Amino acid sequence: MDDIQQKLERFNSRAGGTLPDHMNIRFTAAAAGELSAEIEIQKHHLAPNGFLHAGTVVTLADTACGYGCFVNLPEGAENFTTIELKSNHLGTARDGTIAVTARAVHMGKTTQVWDATVSNKATGKTIALFRCTQMILYPK
Repeated sequence: MDDIQQKLERFNSRAGGTLPDHMNIRFTAAAAGELSAEIEIQKHHLAPNGFLHAGTVVTLADTACGYGCFVNLPEGAENFTTIELKSNHLGTARDGTIAVTARAVHMGKTTQVWDATVSNKATGKTIALFRCTQMILYPK
């Protein structure tokens, strides 16, 4: 098994019992400064109006950015936390699969900035644009 596949399996198993696990987020690709994941839409991903809940989209995007940050921590850092996020929702879905690709924009010693695009996997239509900033945490 290649290193990328092993990394994806670790990501998918690491989420056990957490929000990404509950949301059924599945990591699909990883490269330097980039991470992809997806969700097959189920009823619990929808708002009461029958459309994709904005929280589902934000959770998918923030999770991809967070895992991307985690595997790109600078030397000596032990973790991170999201300190700011923003999303612009451009579309929605009721079923199928939504996918995200997160890309590093800035990877500094104290902060990282990540952009993510969430799209409908079948049509390629953009559902949301997302940006977040992570504070890098070092041991005390």
